[in-house]
Amino acid sequence: MKLPSARDWLFSTKAFTAAMLALYVALAMDLPRPYWAMTTVYVVSHPLTGATTSKALYRMLGTLIGATGAVVLVPTFVSAPELLSIAVAAWIGGLLYLSLLDRTPRSYVFMLAAYTLPIIALPTVTAPETIFDVALARSEEIILGILCASLVGAVVFPVSVGPALAARVGGWLRDAGAWAGEVLRGEVTDEAVPLVRQKLAADVAALDALIMQLAHDPEARAFAREAGELRGRLLLLLPVLSSLNDRMRAITREEAMGSARDDLVALAREIADWIGGAPDTPERLRARIAELTPDPGAPRGWPSLLHANLCARLKELVDLWQDCLALRRQVAGDPAAGHWAPVLHHRPVIGTARHHDHGLLLFSTASAALATLTASLIWIASGWPGGANFVAMAAVACCFFGAQDRPAPFLWMMVVWGTTAQVIAGVLLFTVVPQIHDFAMLVLVLVLPFLLVGALIPRPELGLVTLLLAATGSGSLSVQSHYNADFTVYVNESLAVTGGFLFAWIWALATKPFGAEITARRLVRSGWADLAACAAGTRLQDHRVLVSRTLDRLGLLIPRLASGTIDDGLATDGLRDLRIGYNVLDLQRDRRALPGAAKDAINAVLEGVAGHFRTQQKAGAALLPPAGLLDHVDEAIRAVLAQRAGQAADNALQALVGLRQALFPGAAAPLLPPARGAVDPPLLAAE
Repeated sequence: MKLPSARDWLFSTKAFTAAMLALYVALAMDLPRPYWAMTTVYVVSHPLTGATTSKALYRMLGTLIGATGAVVLVPTFVSAPELLSIAVAAWIGGLLYLSLLDRTPRSYVFMLAAYTLPIIALPTVTAPETIFDVALARSEEIILGILCASLVGAVVFPVSVGPALAARVGGWLRDAGAWAGEVLRGEVTDEAVPLVRQKLAADVAALDALIMQLAHDPEARAFAREAGELRGRLLLLLPVLSSLNDRMRAITREEAMGSARDDLVALAREIADWIGGAPDTPERLRARIAELTPDPGAPRGWPSLLHANLCARLKELVDLWQDCLALRRQVAGDPAAGHWAPVLHHRPVIGTARHHDHGLLLFSTASAALATLTASLIWIASGWPGGANFVAMAAVACCFFGAQDRPAPFLWMMVVWGTTAQVIAGVLLFTVVPQIHDFAMLVLVLVLPFLLVGALIPRPELGLVTLLLAATGSGSLSVQSHYNADFTVYVNESLAVTGGFLFAWIWALATKPFGAEITARRLVRSGWADLAACAAGTRLQDHRVLVSRTLDRLGLLIPRLASGTIDDGLATDGLRDLRIGYNVLDLQRDRRALPGAAKDAINAVLEGVAGHFRTQQKAGAALLPPAGLLDHVDEAIRAVLAQRAGQAADNALQALVGLRQALFPGAAAPLLPPARGAVDPPLLAAE
């Protein structure tokens, strides 16, 4: 295993300093449970200043909402424990649903509020008159930890989100540039876009977490708008490259038949060299594209249509790439970046619409609520003195991992490492802590283990384990103004914590054993349902909604497909489906402006596309489009060529060409009569 870096040690030192500051102040204020302040520091701390600030803010809000709920519910239902259990379970289920629905850092508010209530409320049911004092004390302790973590994070060597985001974007652009080079140099096959390329959509989704932290980072807040623009253009690159993949395959086939245009092939390679870092200018490349774009007034055969479409896509790629490079310099804070002006004007920035599987969300949240209710009933029936912590920890575990495809492995880690932390804390509590007589000695005792654990928290593969060790360990130490540890009480509370985690693990095994395949299947079928609805005209969307929903869905799907445990029948090229959706929306928009024969032909195409995706949705597997649909597309192309009249006809023609290439990339060229009389060549997104 690689040793922690200097940045990891810096984070650990800052977290430990903030934890000791919070503990010292809490002890000085004589708060009932000062160790809660220390625990909170490790829960909210993050290597990036903006992320720490946002987590701190949202945790504060969630704590106050949960504490308020506890103050309301306990006096109301204390005489009816079963009703109180139902109320707590409903609270957890409702707020967890809002948390999963949000999928931004703000979701932390709802999750914190969900499990803070049982942590505060349940231990006070035997003394309901103390609920306000307990809720106030817990809020003070948690807010103190939040303030200390935020203060140290912002003052002591703050780490801005901007450079980290720029580095991640740079890595993404290298991967996208490698794909662009393969496509533009003709190093392509007749296969669908491979999974490794579709994974770029998931990687952009991962950048969202960093982009959303910019508003909370004083050093990077000024670049929040540029970061949003950059995200939209990164996502637009994916369908552009996927579309170019189809066009270059067609050019490769023309080369095999001796009919390819060598000048277009050479231009594509020049663009690939520029993307790879060769000295060139986007202005020269755009001028060259304009020179090679077929004259719209010339006869339009199939090769001419393909070449015009290819040139439009190449220009869009150059514009997008230039914007992405300029915006990356802006986000990195490059002083030479200057004012950014967009090059790509004719395409809207990707929207913020997301895919939500309400059925699975309701199942997950209902499962967490029922788990909490069942644990509460076990506590009531057994009369276990530590039952309050048992229920609270079960609720915490279900809130953290209840929405995972297979939560059981994560919950088992909570059982193992939570128990390990309690054992280590118990050894310290009953052998070392009694020998400590002042705060300085306490710091010396804690510094080594907490620095070691803290240095591993930034590692993604170890984050859960080390956070459990730090947070559970600091809570189990129960550091207070006066040493009053009782071994029997400690064992009972530790068993309750472990029992809560263990109960959540058993519940997950019983209620959610099916893994990722069901989620992946529902994601794929939902995408096909969207395409069928768009083609049928029953769901009106614009391009921004379509792209953002489709790529969000793709970002959720790709990690599940990459796990290797998904049925091959679910294999799908999500970027191809996105291009189909683009073309369908363009046809829905432009067909109304066309004369009767062309409009009727396009309607037949849309009906065929809707029927194809409805069939796929019902079958639950990718199917080849019916041959009759190819005939409808070719007939529509001929009808539009015969009645070309303005920009709507040009747009519809390009959409039909793109749809044909997406659905039937290997089909022979259609027989088309030459047509004349068009205006400016259309600029469409990557069909």
